[in-house]
Amino acid sequence: MTGPRWADAARVELSDEHVLLRPIAETDREPLRTQALDPAIWRYFVQLIETDDQFDAFFDAAVADQANGERVVYVITERTSGLIAGSMSFCSINQDAGRLEIGWSWLGTKFHGKGVNHWAKYLMLREAFERLGAERVEFKTDALNEQARQGLRNIGAVEEGILRSFNPMPGNRRRDAVYYSVLRGEWPEVAATLLAGKKGKERGS
Repeated sequence: MTGPRWADAARVELSDEHVLLRPIAETDREPLRTQALDPAIWRYFVQLIETDDQFDAFFDAAVADQANGERVVYVITERTSGLIAGSMSFCSINQDAGRLEIGWSWLGTKFHGKGVNHWAKYLMLREAFERLGAERVEFKTDALNEQARQGLRNIGAVEEGILRSFNPMPGNRRRDAVYYSVLRGEWPEVAATLLAGKKGKERGS
């Protein structure tokens, strides 16, 4: 595909009256740490963060991935409180094929159920389809994470199937990963659903 590299073009602020998303910076380390050190957040995540060292490794990887163009890592601020709530990324970026993934999504537990995830996903989908020109946006989550799966269905993402034994998880379990997607032609209807104000109920996926 022609045009700017998506990993560079997407490193901008995304905002509405509900949330502000901006590319991660070193100054976000401690505010994110405040939200991240809660094992409940990471129940279905590929990494378990229980210690400061584990968080620092996680944070350092996010900064490095962004610098290398592998991810665009957004820090999410809730407008109402002004507090940093968590993070979400564009990843698995394949510009030639016109697709990318929204993943690495997590929020501090006190921001669950407040619509933060819902509006962050709306802004990222809008960025992907309306500015970057994506043809397909993917999501994946643990097959056991029914809350995330229902949340993705609620916004109109289509469940495509399960990839069995997709990757190792903490505790010596292997995760079955469920894939969802939204296609360019589906975006107007998905956008209308999101703008109707239906709160996304899923936690990080």
